[in-house]
Amino acid sequence: MGVDLRLHMEILLKNAGHVLTMDDPNSELADVDIRLRDGVIAEIGPDLHSDGELVQASHCLITPGLVNTHHHLYQTLTRAVPGGQDALLFGWLKTLYPIWARFGPDEMFTSAQVGLAELALSGCTMSSDHLYLYPNGARLEDTIDAAREVGLRFHPTRGAMSIGESDGGLPPDALVEEERAILEDMIRVVDAFHDPSEGAMVRVGLAPCSPFSVSRDLMRDAALLARDKGVMLHTHLAENDEDIAYSLENFGCRPGQYAEDLGWTGDDVWHAHCVKLDRQEIDLFARSRTGVAHCPCSNCRLGSGIAPVRAMRDAGVKVGLGVDGSASNDSGNLVSEARQAMLLQRVARGADAMSAREALRIATRGGAEVLGRDDCGQIAVGKRADIAVWDMSGVEAAGSWDRAALLLAGPTRVRDLFVEGRPVVRDSAVVSFDLEAAVKRQNILAAKLVE
Repeated sequence: MGVDLRLHMEILLKNAGHVLTMDDPNSELADVDIRLRDGVIAEIGPDLHSDGELVQASHCLITPGLVNTHHHLYQTLTRAVPGGQDALLFGWLKTLYPIWARFGPDEMFTSAQVGLAELALSGCTMSSDHLYLYPNGARLEDTIDAAREVGLRFHPTRGAMSIGESDGGLPPDALVEEERAILEDMIRVVDAFHDPSEGAMVRVGLAPCSPFSVSRDLMRDAALLARDKGVMLHTHLAENDEDIAYSLENFGCRPGQYAEDLGWTGDDVWHAHCVKLDRQEIDLFARSRTGVAHCPCSNCRLGSGIAPVRAMRDAGVKVGLGVDGSASNDSGNLVSEARQAMLLQRVARGADAMSAREALRIATRGGAEVLGRDDCGQIAVGKRADIAVWDMSGVEAAGSWDRAALLLAGPTRVRDLFVEGRPVVRDSAVVSFDLEAAVKRQNILAAKLVE
């Protein structure tokens, strides 16, 4: 049974041991109460009283819910596929395309349910999703329906591929769509599901898959359509050396120039990966307020490299985190992703290149900013009540001198998770729907694909 989005309630988090607010001055609080009422944070302070539910948090770290800025939820059905385990990006895609071509609505719905639940258990309250293939009657609303069941805030993007192998593209012809039909369906899903209001649970974006799977015309037309509709734009960019070589050979320019020429820079745009951005491209993204979804585990898994996150942050680029598709990670744990982001910058730039607090800010406030959500990503009165409660009394944090250093010593599974003030995880278990049944369905579907 899904979360009742009409339900209004009050919950009081009592005696929070330590609170990382991620507000503008980066305030940290100790031994305070937090009142969640009607979807927002209503009050923060000591010795608050409530007739609602009390949640004790004396040995806990409380953070804003983590934000996932890049995912392919359908790939939760194709983890650890043998033929793609040790392949680079293009070879990995060629291995998996024929499997994904067998998907339909059931696969899309169930994989999104399981993938979002996995994110929730890692403290994630809001996730984007990049769905760029629609075989056998699958539609974007298959994933939207799944997100409603789980109860996470959801930013699905209507992706697309239009250039198949016969036209020099990477995907098989069976997985590409005609561009007129793509644009028509983009209009349909935005009109049907996009909610621009504050506190929205669903916002739709437009997301042609990548420079090597769609035409320049579709990229340009999608940008024009997004601005007309007031929605955001998303795609993959500069993921690895193959990506750069393709851009230079086919477009005569680097990916940053390609994006700028087609209207794909600005405060309403975010690009996934950006591992190979050079100094000029970083400056372009900073000037234009273009966002980046950094996916460190996937970048390691596919051998793509270490994204220049320190340089991006120093230049003023908006950066959030993404777990990327479960087929290229092969996990959906966002707090582990934040730790990996921190460690990779230290490998590249030294032990002082990124602190645990900064990496966690990227995973919360940073992701909310990338997705254009100034109503989320921080614990402050009036902001949405998206809260993660981490139990710091367990073995993972035993001996830690700093509760706020979650990414150095702390759990990777959240104790309690609230989205819009409603419980999604309690005592480290999903309570918003029947996850056990969904996992069983997922395993049955996966077994059929293997046959």
